[in-house]
Amino acid sequence: MKVAERVKKASQLKDWVADRVFRLKGEGAFEVLAKAQKLEKQGREIIHLEIGEPDFDTPINVKEKAIQAIQDGSTHYVPSAGIDELREAVCVYLRKSRGIEVFPEEVVITPGAKPVIFLSFLLLLEEGDEVIYPDPGFPAYSSIIEFIGAKAVPLRLREENGFRVDVDELRSLITSKTKMIVINSPHNPTGSVLSEEDIEAIARLAQEEDLLVFTDEVYSEIIYDQKHVSILQFPGMKERTVMLDAFSKSFAMTGWRLGYAVLPEEWARFLSLLVTNSNSCTCTFTQIAGVEALLNGEESVQVMAQEFRRRRDFMEKRIAQIEGIKIIKPQGAFYFFPNITSFGLSSKELADYLLKEGGVAVLPGTSFGHYGEGYLRISFANSLENLARAMDKMEEALNKLTKRGGRK
Repeated sequence: MKVAERVKKASQLKDWVADRVFRLKGEGAFEVLAKAQKLEKQGREIIHLEIGEPDFDTPINVKEKAIQAIQDGSTHYVPSAGIDELREAVCVYLRKSRGIEVFPEEVVITPGAKPVIFLSFLLLLEEGDEVIYPDPGFPAYSSIIEFIGAKAVPLRLREENGFRVDVDELRSLITSKTKMIVINSPHNPTGSVLSEEDIEAIARLAQEEDLLVFTDEVYSEIIYDQKHVSILQFPGMKERTVMLDAFSKSFAMTGWRLGYAVLPEEWARFLSLLVTNSNSCTCTFTQIAGVEALLNGEESVQVMAQEFRRRRDFMEKRIAQIEGIKIIKPQGAFYFFPNITSFGLSSKELADYLLKEGGVAVLPGTSFGHYGEGYLRISFANSLENLARAMDKMEEALNKLTKRGGRK
């Protein structure tokens, strides 16, 4: 087939695609990973600080439980809402870790965190509804909101406020069409953590304005200088909140695809119906492994969190030595979100430069929204040795850029 014919055919096929699909956005992490892997195929050494997943292995007791479950024949369909043992384990875990009283009927198990976002928004949002979400923030929020036909309203997280939610600014964005507020603490990509006072103020505002809240708490176990607080801990919030948590970050189980929603029982029944019509159910032996992680994984979580703290403290000191970069010490997750405006390049331009010139893969802040311009996301989910080498390479590349007149 000639090139012109292929182009024409591709164009015709595209015409069949529903308009809403073109509202979806990709993820910058996977785009940068593809660029990095292309360079590696050319023989370049690349240090990966772009992907947001723990570099630890899944705890051995969790893996053994999954293997045993497969050998025992736990390879068949199970209820869409999840197996009873895991839903009950979630309740025990949340009662112990967050002081939240949750019942199994209020828990729905999903194959990862993103289905909770996608299906919960599908469940609760109508076309034309407005949803206030953090920017910079996890890109799936605005992507899915807009895919559904609702309006994504960005709430700017400002560096001068430690990238925390400014409740007065949040209040100013509420209109008669606002239906939901999305919060994420600990926060990706900035590493900020909302204080108890912050979350209480958001809870009060949600009740005053009769709004729903979607709270993303997937980094709850990776927190450094304070205790994690959930908005579900405040009176009157359980009835209007969907909480998302997952096993990927806390238990180094990214490839297992296991997450869960906590939401009012009536909503949970409908969310289960959406699971039935999309995924059928979540993998059975993965769920059995999840029970082991929640009930017997605390020691592994603590070891991982302590190592992340060690890396954070190293990176804070090392990045501060690089001229032209300003940082805020992250209080949770495993990312730095440095200000790089002094170099006179866009976030994407500087990320591309560091990849090609320095051999270090990082993400432009704009991968997380419009207000991420002027920043980079640097993951410290890598060994201390590699982090040290990456910072040396970054510093060398940025010094070259400065000498060329690339810094204001």
